[in-house]
Amino acid sequence: MGDTTWEVVLDAPRQDVGQILDIELSGSLNLRRTVMRTLEVTRSRFADWALVVVADPRSDSLTLYGGEDPRATTTVRRAASADLLQQVIESGQHELLSVDSDAVPFDALTALIPHEPLRDEAARLRPADVLALPMAARGAPLGALILVRRSGRGFDETDVALLGQFAARAALALDSARIYEDHARVTRVLEENLRPPGLPVIPGVELATSFRSAAEHLEIGGDFYDVHGDDDSWLVVLGDVCGKGVDAAVLNSRARQSIRTAARYDRSPGRILSTLNDVLYDDASDKFVTVVCALLTPRDDGSVLVQVAVAGHPAPLVVRAGGEVEQPAISGRLAGVIRHDDRYQEVGFDLLPGDSMVLFSDGIYEAKGPRGLYGMDRLRTVLERYAGSGAVAMCEAVEQDVVEHLGGHGHDDMTALVVAPRRTGAGQG
Repeated sequence: MGDTTWEVVLDAPRQDVGQILDIELSGSLNLRRTVMRTLEVTRSRFADWALVVVADPRSDSLTLYGGEDPRATTTVRRAASADLLQQVIESGQHELLSVDSDAVPFDALTALIPHEPLRDEAARLRPADVLALPMAARGAPLGALILVRRSGRGFDETDVALLGQFAARAALALDSARIYEDHARVTRVLEENLRPPGLPVIPGVELATSFRSAAEHLEIGGDFYDVHGDDDSWLVVLGDVCGKGVDAAVLNSRARQSIRTAARYDRSPGRILSTLNDVLYDDASDKFVTVVCALLTPRDDGSVLVQVAVAGHPAPLVVRAGGEVEQPAISGRLAGVIRHDDRYQEVGFDLLPGDSMVLFSDGIYEAKGPRGLYGMDRLRTVLERYAGSGAVAMCEAVEQDVVEHLGGHGHDDMTALVVAPRRTGAGQG
C-alpha cells in the first residue's frame, strides 16, 4: 500500500470519487460485512490504520471495528469514551491531529481512541497524522471514522474534504444495513408470534403441520395457527388476516393471543370466536381475520369428538379411512367486522381411527401455477389418495402436490394442519 493508490483516488474529480465509493460500498445489507468493506477500502486507498466507531442508539455503548485486524470488534461504554471522540460524533466536525514521538502528544490518541490496545496499535505508527471524521446518516449521528497515516503522508485540505465525503457515504451504507437488520429482526419476532415453536403431544392424537411463507419473504403477516389445551380437550386454530406487512402481523398475533386468553375461560369454539370478534372490532381496525377453530376431545375408545366453528374461513375437510372426503356444512362471519356477532354456530362429528381432519389456508387452494388455480377439487383428490395414511404423510403429500403445481411461481402463505386419531399400536412420534 503506497502513496500512488491514494493519489489516484484523491486527485480524481469529486463526481468520480463519488462513483468509486458507491461501487466500493455497495452490494451488502449485512452490517458487519458493510463495516468490513468500509475498513478494506479505507486501508487499501486512504490510510495505514483505520477504526470505525459505531454508536448504538439503544444503549450507552460504542462498538469499535478494525485496527490492525479489520475483523476485530470491541464494545465500550459510551460514557467512558474520550471527550474529543464524543465531540466529533455529536458535533459533526472533523478533528485533525499530528502525533509525534514525544509522550505528551500521545495523549491526543487517548482523547480519540477509547480502548488501550487499539491506542497502542495507533501509537506504534508515530510520528503520524490522525484524522477523525464524523459519520452521520439521515440527520442523526452514527459514529466516527478514525484514520492514521505515517509521517510524510499527512492529510491536506483536499484529503479532508474528500475523506469526509467517503465517511458520509460509508455512514449511509452502514445505516441502511442497520435498518435492514433491524427490520429483519422485527420480522423474525413477529413471525415467531404467529406460530408455536412446536406442536404439543396429545395422547391418542397425531398432529402435523406444513407452512410455507409467501414467496416475498419479507411480506410478513399472513397465516397463523396454534394448538393448546390439556389431557381432557385441545383447541386447534388456523387463521389468516387480510393484508400483509407489520400491521397485519400485529393483528394476527393479537388474534392468536386473544383466542388463547378466551380459551382459558370457555373452550366452546363458537363463543371463542364471538369473543375474538368483539376484541378485534373494538380495536377499530379496518382489517379482518378469518379463523377455523376446532375443539378436540379424545375418547377412551380411540375416537376423537370434534366441535368446529368458523369465522369467514373454509370448514376443515374430513377424510374418512375409506377415502370419502366430507366438509361440515358450517359458516360464520369474518371476525372483526360487526360488533357482538354471536352467530358463530358449532357442528360436531367424530373422528375414528384411520380418519383425518385437515385445516388449511386459502394459500393452498388459491395457489396459482402454469395450469391455473390449484383448487379444492385437486386438494380433495390428494386427500382421497392418502386416506388412512396418518397426519404426517397426509400433510407432506398436500405440501408436495401444491409445490409441484406452482411450478416455481410465486405464492401466498400456505398452511395445512392435519389431525388424526392414532391407530391402535401406533407410536407416539
